[in-house]
Amino acid sequence: MEKGHDSSSSMAASELYTKFARVWIPDAEEVWKSAELTKNYKHGDKLLHLTLEDGTNIEYNLDEKTKNLPHLRNPDILVGENDLTALSYLHEPAVLHNLKVRFTDSKLIYTYCGIVLVAINPYENLPIYGSDIINAYSGQNMGDMDPHIFAVAEEAYKQMARDERNQSIIVSGESGAGKTVSAKYAMRYFATVSGAATEANVEEKVLASNPIMEAIGNAKTTRNDNSSRFGKYIEIGFDKRYRIIGANMRTYLLEKSRVVFQADEERNYHIFYQLCASSHLPEFKNLKLGGADDFHCTNQGGSPVIDGVDDSKEMSTTRNAFSLLGINEQNQMGLFQVLAAILHLGNVEIKDRDSDSSAIPPNNRHLQVFCELMGVTYQDMSHWLCHKKLKTAQETYIKPIPRMQASNARDALAKHIYAKVFSWIVDHVNQSLRASVKQHSFIGVLDIYGFETFEVNSFEQFCINYANEKLQQQFNMHVFKLEQEEYLKEQIPWTLIDFYDNQPCINLIEAKMGVLDLLDEECKMPKGSDDSWAQKLYNTHLKTCTLFEKPRMSNKAFIIQHFADKVEYQCEGFLEKNKDTVNEEQINVLKASKLKLDLLVELFQDEEKATSPTGTTTGGRTRLSVKPKEVRPGASSKEHKKTVGCQFRNSLAMLMETLNATTPHYVRCIKPNDLKFPFTFDPKRAVQQLRACGVLETIRISAAGFPSRWTYQEFFSRYRVLMKQKDVLSDRRLTCRNVLEKLVQDQDKYQFGKTKIFFRAGQVAYLEKLRADKLRQACVRIQKTIRCWLVRKKYLRKKHAAMTIQRYTRGHQARCLVKFMRRTRAAIVIQKFQRMYVQRKLYRQKQAAALVMQTILRAYMARQKYQGLLRNHKAVFIQKHVRGWLARQRYKRSLRAIVYLQCCIRRMKAKKELKKLKIEARSVEHFKKLNVGMENKIMQLQRKIDEQTKDNRLISERLNGLETSHALESEKLKIEVSKLKGIEEEAKNNANRVTSLLEELERLRKDLTTTQKEKKTIEDWATKYRDEMEQMVAELKEENGLLKTEKNDLNRMIKEQSQQMTEKMARALAEETHQLESDLNEERSRYQNLLTEHLRLEERYDDLKEEITLSVNVPKAGHRRTDSTHSSNGSECTYNSEFAESEESSRHGEDVTRGMDTSLTLKLQKRVTELEQEKSSLRNELENREEQFQRARARDDEEHRKSRGAELEYESLKRQELDSENKKLKHDLTAMRQSLLGNAGAEAGAPGSAPYKVLVDQLNTLCEELEVRKEEVLILRSQLVSQKEAMQHKDEKETMTEPLHYAEDVHNMKDSGAITQAYLSLKETNRLLEGQMQQQRRSYDNDVEVLRGELQSLKEENNRQQQLLAQNLQLPPEARIEASLQHEITRLTNENLDLMEQLEKQDKTIRKLKKQLKVFSKKIGEMGAGQGESVSPGQMVEETVRPVNIPRREKDFQGMLEYKQEDELKLVKNLILELKPRGVAVNLIPGLPAYILFMCLRHADYVNDDQKVRTLLTSTINSIKKILKKRGDDFETVSFWLSNTCRFLHCLKQYSGDESFMKHNTPKQNEHCLSNFDLAEYRQVLSDLAIQIYQQLIKCMENILQPMIVSGMLEHETIQGVSGVKPTGLRKRTSSIADEGTYTLESILRQLSAFHSTMCQHGTDPELIKQVVKQQFYIIGAVTLNNLLLRKDMCSWSKGMQIRYNVSQLEEWLRDKSLMMCGAKETLEPLIQAAQLLQVKKKTDEDAEAICSLCNCLSTAQIVKVLNLYTPVNEFEERVSVAFIRTIQTRLRDRCETPQLLMDTKVIYPVTFPFNPSSLALESIQIPGSLNLGFLTRV
Repeated sequence: MEKGHDSSSSMAASELYTKFARVWIPDAEEVWKSAELTKNYKHGDKLLHLTLEDGTNIEYNLDEKTKNLPHLRNPDILVGENDLTALSYLHEPAVLHNLKVRFTDSKLIYTYCGIVLVAINPYENLPIYGSDIINAYSGQNMGDMDPHIFAVAEEAYKQMARDERNQSIIVSGESGAGKTVSAKYAMRYFATVSGAATEANVEEKVLASNPIMEAIGNAKTTRNDNSSRFGKYIEIGFDKRYRIIGANMRTYLLEKSRVVFQADEERNYHIFYQLCASSHLPEFKNLKLGGADDFHCTNQGGSPVIDGVDDSKEMSTTRNAFSLLGINEQNQMGLFQVLAAILHLGNVEIKDRDSDSSAIPPNNRHLQVFCELMGVTYQDMSHWLCHKKLKTAQETYIKPIPRMQASNARDALAKHIYAKVFSWIVDHVNQSLRASVKQHSFIGVLDIYGFETFEVNSFEQFCINYANEKLQQQFNMHVFKLEQEEYLKEQIPWTLIDFYDNQPCINLIEAKMGVLDLLDEECKMPKGSDDSWAQKLYNTHLKTCTLFEKPRMSNKAFIIQHFADKVEYQCEGFLEKNKDTVNEEQINVLKASKLKLDLLVELFQDEEKATSPTGTTTGGRTRLSVKPKEVRPGASSKEHKKTVGCQFRNSLAMLMETLNATTPHYVRCIKPNDLKFPFTFDPKRAVQQLRACGVLETIRISAAGFPSRWTYQEFFSRYRVLMKQKDVLSDRRLTCRNVLEKLVQDQDKYQFGKTKIFFRAGQVAYLEKLRADKLRQACVRIQKTIRCWLVRKKYLRKKHAAMTIQRYTRGHQARCLVKFMRRTRAAIVIQKFQRMYVQRKLYRQKQAAALVMQTILRAYMARQKYQGLLRNHKAVFIQKHVRGWLARQRYKRSLRAIVYLQCCIRRMKAKKELKKLKIEARSVEHFKKLNVGMENKIMQLQRKIDEQTKDNRLISERLNGLETSHALESEKLKIEVSKLKGIEEEAKNNANRVTSLLEELERLRKDLTTTQKEKKTIEDWATKYRDEMEQMVAELKEENGLLKTEKNDLNRMIKEQSQQMTEKMARALAEETHQLESDLNEERSRYQNLLTEHLRLEERYDDLKEEITLSVNVPKAGHRRTDSTHSSNGSECTYNSEFAESEESSRHGEDVTRGMDTSLTLKLQKRVTELEQEKSSLRNELENREEQFQRARARDDEEHRKSRGAELEYESLKRQELDSENKKLKHDLTAMRQSLLGNAGAEAGAPGSAPYKVLVDQLNTLCEELEVRKEEVLILRSQLVSQKEAMQHKDEKETMTEPLHYAEDVHNMKDSGAITQAYLSLKETNRLLEGQMQQQRRSYDNDVEVLRGELQSLKEENNRQQQLLAQNLQLPPEARIEASLQHEITRLTNENLDLMEQLEKQDKTIRKLKKQLKVFSKKIGEMGAGQGESVSPGQMVEETVRPVNIPRREKDFQGMLEYKQEDELKLVKNLILELKPRGVAVNLIPGLPAYILFMCLRHADYVNDDQKVRTLLTSTINSIKKILKKRGDDFETVSFWLSNTCRFLHCLKQYSGDESFMKHNTPKQNEHCLSNFDLAEYRQVLSDLAIQIYQQLIKCMENILQPMIVSGMLEHETIQGVSGVKPTGLRKRTSSIADEGTYTLESILRQLSAFHSTMCQHGTDPELIKQVVKQQFYIIGAVTLNNLLLRKDMCSWSKGMQIRYNVSQLEEWLRDKSLMMCGAKETLEPLIQAAQLLQVKKKTDEDAEAICSLCNCLSTAQIVKVLNLYTPVNEFEERVSVAFIRTIQTRLRDRCETPQLLMDTKVIYPVTFPFNPSSLALESIQIPGSLNLGFLTRV
């Protein structure tokens, strides 16, 4: 590629290389580095002044010879383009930078480069290959979506179908670039979009062969752990309908040398390591394997283990794949046996015997194992490994060979065996993939090496690069051809584009005397060697070919200048690898194997033809070589001598021939780094591969011509700003021509085509510069004008403000002066009165103070005088008492002194007397005298005692007398003493009082002193206390304030918590409700999907039936039964079968005999018995179900609902089955009765006879019993949950309804005789019924007793639940709320179910009684008619019918249409099959066919004709299905029948007699209710039919809207001029300018309005219209968002504005149609958020937080995808930084969501049909004559 800038020759460099222009300069590390000019370049300058991105200033010297300036950098708005050819400057640095930005910043691995898809290996699993992505790319043009391997595959598939031409996808790249993965995804795409579900297993088989091909053809290299060491070309075959039917695989360039040699850090093929890892298995014991380190073939690289790979598990996967592809266990073990033999052969050690011979030591263990495994003899193999046979013309002799040659021969044998095994496996894979039918076309996928160059390059790299030279030549020619076709198509002058032609290099390799030719010639020489071959190369090409060079320092290598780079090849080993010879005798030894293995025979069966190159080695496979012609005599030896190079050249020629016969598509895989780091870009490695894979050559070819191409409309829209108003003409082409001639002077730089303008490289950048300058000038002018306007406006605002301020200031000053004067005057007056007031107040204060002082002073003086007098008095009193106290004290002292003196004297005398007595006592005489005196004294004393005793006696007597007197005296004295004591006490008290007063006075004085001290102390304490109290009060106030604040906070928190709790409760309730709604919608969706699948299977069945009918084409005799429409419960099938049976029975009614009647009676009896047993089993089943239900409800509410739903469904099915059986029995009974009546005249058992009466009575009894059993079953479930009051209410109602109905029936009769007869019959019947009712009531009472016990258990269960609820109240608030919500929901649900059941039970009871009365009245009439004696049979029948028909002629039965049974087909045909919806919708009332059908149905119900009801309903449903199948793609037809089906369904509900549907009816409408049949089952059938029609309507709308959405919502410029058109590449995108025929937003709105008006005209329910509109808007939003996520050109700020405007128009449409509340707007929320995401700021963390909160309807993958795709269209927009995207990912990491990128456009919301009663009176409906329904009669 030339280094000069492309535009340097087209315009002055000074115009482009100006200050601030950015350029690319070479760099050793980054290859190319960006810099900015700091000074303008002038012609002749030798250097440029540049500033690098890191701020470094440098001087860049220009080449003195070429003077080439550095490459200019593209504008920022072009960086990250999907197509490299869209870049204004096309050169290597621009390509490299664009790929780097897309890969590292936007995480986009695919980029277009013209016709080439560049795929960069991300080394990470990306979610961009799912089925949703495949569906998004399916059917799209290649330029309309972002680059993807699916886009290339879709283009190939589309061209194959459109052009009827085979296609090829060429995937190339070096090892580890992702070639195999890209090829696999391409095949997956073909299998998905081909639409052949049964044939898709071909792709699965191809994928299943991957483990096998990887095991035998992949190995670990230094660049890739799973590198494919062979190339392959897979042809995927298609039939005429372009469905996959088969595949075929061709392989190339198997690297056989790896079997015997591996470089460091590399491995052999995986299969060997898998065998070694599985050697412990029992089946592998006989292989005698060990670890991989034990074998020479697997331990040379020193890296036997790959991280993260378990070879034993991989072995299991490989064996499973063998089994899937049909390779049996025997062949598998044979393969493993051969492979193990190769390992042992590699370990055979050969030693020198002498210099010219070698030998194998005897009993070599590995050779013995090899011979044992291969079934050959040890002697033969050891001999021929060290010898060879030489043949001459005369003789043959055996020659020993040296050790080196013997080792090479051993390795050649190992490689040869492995190549044979490889070929055998590939052949068997192809056999399993071979197509069973003829192939119409194919798409080939070529997965082959890219250009390779290593430090040491050998024969393998030479062949690979040779193949890439051929592929590059084909690629260049194809690109050149496309360029030429484009120029011719646009009719511009053809100019020869100079592009690199590598034909000289190819001639150097493959021409005569080329490298391969000389190599083959040298191989034929007896003593040819690598050195001699090198010399021949030097001599032949060194001087004649510039592409051939000789290395300076080597004579054993050569250099070839390839298209990508120079490569130096080492000559060593070329000859040996090219010969690839195998000793023929060694092959003969293997052929003589004694093992009975078919595998060995198959491996070596072709050895007669080739014992040299096999073709599956480095030179390719024999299967893919050119097929040899008929072998002529003597020509086998020539064919036998073909070399590897010759075979590879032939197979390559065959491949090129195949590719040239197809339309190629190119995928170039790039390996971004050698360390396998995800999304890490190494510029050096990338640019090497870009040069090698031809991408840069594509750029160069494109740049050499006119790479930039614009349509006239796009050019006009983009560069309209460069035109003046007078330049704009109506002819866009002439306008663009005139403008270009003015803007670009050199006309060679552009050309005008038919539809496009072609520009040379750099011209678009120049125009962009002019546009940017123009816009900049316009911005400056706008800024100048705006700034002038703003400044002037600001000046005028300031001037006005200043004047206003002055005016207000002056007024303010004047007002202030007046105010001051007023204030001065007022101040004087105030001062006067103030001073007067002060003086007066001062005087009064002084006067008052004087008076107070005088008063106080006088009082004080009086108090002082009083105090003085009081003190004198008290002093005198004190003196008196003190002086008396002193005198007493003196007296007491004197007395005490005298007594003391007396005591002292007496003591002294006593002591003296005592002393004298002591002396006398010591003498004896004294004792004697004392004794004599004592005796006398004693005697005296005795006498004295006696006397005294007498005296005492007398005295005692006297005393007794005196005592009495004394007692009286004492009493008197006591009284006196008491008085005296009182006086004494008083005296004492007075004395004590004085004393106490004195003491009190003294105490008071002390207290006064103490009090004064305490007062002072208290005052000090009080002061201190006051201070403390004040401080404490302040603290308390502060604390109180804090407490108040805390209280307020707590109140606020409580309020907030209360509010939060309320909100949480509401939110939990809303979530629970939403969850329940979601579950309901999910169930509805699942059910409706099942209906859709059922419809699809039914249609398939019909198609197959038609095909069979057409194939047979033979009408069958007899009746053909119409296919029934099966509902979910199979009711229609029952009806259809009953209809067929009734038809058959009516057809053969004449042949019914009495025996058959008897058998029918027995059959009825048996059936009644069975029903009774079934009823009892059903009751037991219901009881079990109720118990399970009670337990389940206590455990879990969700499980309760599910079990309840299952129970209800089961009961409904049972009831429906019983009802069907009952109706069938009734029908049989009616048939038998009719047969008896018909045969009455001819048979002996005529009416009235004994047998007839017995039979009739028996049948009546059975019928009654059957009715009773049926009603018991019907009300059994309601009895289980009803209460006693409900039971009583039911009983009362039953007893009350009977006479009422009898009275009504009697009143309706007109004939008096009939009344009397009917009355007597009714009385008799009444007694009979009363007996039955009594018996039934007794049974009911028994059942009630049982049920009461069950109710008691239910109450206990309820109490237990209440206890649980009380326990829940003790839980935390959150858990309590949740538990209470669960209980409340359960309670409400149960109450609702109970009420519904009671209502249903009452309604059924009423209907039952009505039906019984009518049946019995009919029986009575028949019995009465049968008692007539002399009546003819005809009259009897006539009179029998008359009582039945009398009531039906009354005026109450109106609004019915009568028709004959044979007119039913005509009715269906005219009303459904041949009806034109347009006329009915415009001229007649909406839903007229539904009303007509219902009126016919009412008449069939009125006459109690169940056959007519069933046939009419069945025919109606089948006819609607038929017309929808025929015209299902017509929206008007589908909408019309959806509306009529819903109206028919509503009529069935409205007139069903159910009170829930009769609330809105008029009394007249209630009288028109169905009276005989309960059509609830058919309502379900019609509901299913309506669902199917709705889904068909949605599909029909989707097919109409799908082509409009992307064009109208994304591509069309609704706001003109907002979206800028960027330069586009070779793969043109759809223009955003609306051309003629392009859909716009107006097209979408018109179509939506058409849909809406059509549905309104057809009378579709408003709620149903809302659901349809919601589905429409979901489709619009989903398709728009999916395309936005896959189109980088649509992710811009301006496009976000366009989308928001378009969405606002859709919302306006909703408002106009009053549909804002239908939920359609919410379905657009993801699209709205994506548009907002395109417009919001995307820089700071606050912006990231805002985005995370804003985009709550978008998934993380979608948000990141939009941010990655965001592309500036104009210069003022900025790209989103990688750091910001990572911030978003971090913030959204905790989101729980699905990783799905695209929305599912196939989702259909579950539809509901809310009941919508009609106010239209049936009797007022008129049938127009245009419907051709004259055979209908109004009743």
